[in-house]
Amino acid sequence: MKRLLWPVLLGVVVLAADQASKLWVAHAFELGESVAVLPGCFALTYVRNQGAAWGMFQGAQFLLGGLGVVAAGLLACFHRVILGEGHAVRLLTALLVSGILGNVIDRFWHGYVIDFFHVYWRTWHFPCFNVADSAICLAVGVLLLLQVLPRRHG
Repeated sequence: MKRLLWPVLLGVVVLAADQASKLWVAHAFELGESVAVLPGCFALTYVRNQGAAWGMFQGAQFLLGGLGVVAAGLLACFHRVILGEGHAVRLLTALLVSGILGNVIDRFWHGYVIDFFHVYWRTWHFPCFNVADSAICLAVGVLLLLQVLPRRHG
């Protein structure tokens, strides 16, 4: 049970931060409104994504939500088989599951995902994203690094 305390706590904190930040943005901003945080490279911009990453699969909210529920459930139940053993894997699984669930909640509650982190440089703009997306990308990135970095034995 102790092995699950930190991953569960991390997952709850990430999910709460994701939902709280989206609620704040939806109430503090008009749709499409943008406020520069670091002028020239980073802004908070309220957008609604009715698709998956980078706007793919527009309008497939229930399909994407259902797939998200299945993915989160499989990861939560079978993370050791899918990703491996260890405390780091449990923490990364918590990031993945909480990120997936954060966007699933939006899909079923609103019919779209609230995104607001906007990274750009001059005419180049990265698609807006949110806390849940950040948790998913961080977890996937670290998991990939763990797969390619040499393992230390002993």
